[in-house]
Amino acid sequence: MRTRKFLASAAMAALMFGVSSAWAQNVVTMATGQIFRSIDPAKVTDYTDYMGVVNLYDGLTSVEPDGSIVPELAESWEVSPDAKEVTYKIRADAKFSDGSPVEASDVVYSVERLLKINQGPATMLAGVLSPGSVTAVDAKTVKFTLAKNFAPFLAVVPAIFILNEEAVKPHLGEDDGQAWLATNAAGAGPFTLKLFDRGTAMTVVRNKDYYKGFPENPIDEVRWVVQADESSVRSMAASGELTMTGPFQSPDTYQALEGMGYKVESHQTTSTLYLKLNSKVAPTDDVHIRRAIALATDYATIREVIFPGNKLTTPLPDTFKQFHADDIPEPKFDLEAAKAEVAKSKYAGQPIPITLGYLTGIKYQEEISLLMQSNLEQIGFTVKQEVNPWNRVTELATKVETTPAASQIFFSATYPSPDSMFFSQYHSSANGTWASMEWIADPEVDRLIEEARGTGDTAKQVELYKELQHKLVDMQSDVFLLTQVSKHALNKCLHGLSIIPMRSFGYDFSRYSWKCD
Repeated sequence: MRTRKFLASAAMAALMFGVSSAWAQNVVTMATGQIFRSIDPAKVTDYTDYMGVVNLYDGLTSVEPDGSIVPELAESWEVSPDAKEVTYKIRADAKFSDGSPVEASDVVYSVERLLKINQGPATMLAGVLSPGSVTAVDAKTVKFTLAKNFAPFLAVVPAIFILNEEAVKPHLGEDDGQAWLATNAAGAGPFTLKLFDRGTAMTVVRNKDYYKGFPENPIDEVRWVVQADESSVRSMAASGELTMTGPFQSPDTYQALEGMGYKVESHQTTSTLYLKLNSKVAPTDDVHIRRAIALATDYATIREVIFPGNKLTTPLPDTFKQFHADDIPEPKFDLEAAKAEVAKSKYAGQPIPITLGYLTGIKYQEEISLLMQSNLEQIGFTVKQEVNPWNRVTELATKVETTPAASQIFFSATYPSPDSMFFSQYHSSANGTWASMEWIADPEVDRLIEEARGTGDTAKQVELYKELQHKLVDMQSDVFLLTQVSKHALNKCLHGLSIIPMRSFGYDFSRYSWKCD
């Protein structure tokens, strides 16, 4: 009887979405906790943005689960002896979703537009590429000329998504097509855009003429539904509408969905959860207060009970084994030591107001923040909780005075290099972004980051990255909460989920298939 009711609910859900049951078996409905801020390849920055873009656009290259760089639109590439020129040969059969060929001029246009808008992926290329750096050698060959040696360049290229120049031209307006590309797509990806409501949902459908093809039993349609409330996610599962969750559910929700017949898969990741501490506002402008907050953090309860994960001892997850500073000890929970740090601060002997920020509707973040409040109030803090949706968090992060003293933020590798964990979070040029809510502007930190990204000597990189970790831990840039063990609840017929060390590339649904045992 229970199975019959479940199937009836699933059929009703299919009818509500206007699809036949035959079509519905290849439809994935995924619940995500954040809105899609942008699907413009020049403006994407976070988890959901990249999730949409990797399905609508392709880059010259892509990334495999082991971090290796593999061909995509490009079939091959050559690096000059001095590593300052990289030449890509575009596949003869590469084409956009409208059927037109992908050419070198499209790559040039995409990079020039990216640099001009100077948001999203452009921040990774600051000082490396400039207008005129990318040239078309011929219709199918494009050359990148770097202003300086940049060790992670090949790893960054997959984040440069290629636009169909001719498709964008009629919609350029006065903003280089930003208004049009906010709600439309012009790419060569495996899916095309069917529906986009920035605040609530997005739907893409399979491009059956995709130049790379698909696995057997491919996914025909993907629907993302923004659901920050976990009770709504459970309701979707109970009705048969849900195919897949995002990775940020509470243990209770995963357990409930497993009881409904979903499989729960766990994967190691490079995603890290920080309590980012604003170093420019009271009271976290004092290093002793920052250290006190870290000492007042009950890491074991957070990692083992509230949101299971692995230890995080520095800003760099130890999945980057070669570059990780293993000599830095695991952070400890010690309220007496925390009180001693408060006593050393300029705020000693007075009530210490502090704002703790977290995301609306995220149960585990609420529980972590309430646990922090309980501990901090025992050592002299007066805590105010500030709860905001993601779009408001990113807005607050643009100004130092509106950024909360402490904010729970997940950050994951944007490309498979330690540089992706440091440049976007700790370089002074990143200030004013959600990834850099610490507001660090330290010349020594900048120097270490720049030297590491400027050398091709791996041994030197290891030395610099380890010194950088010691520096950031000593200044207590953040509270290092955990490295995520990514969990998803999935319909048992959905296969192909793998974690790729580049933001949301694992949600490229051209890699997935539908097969029921």
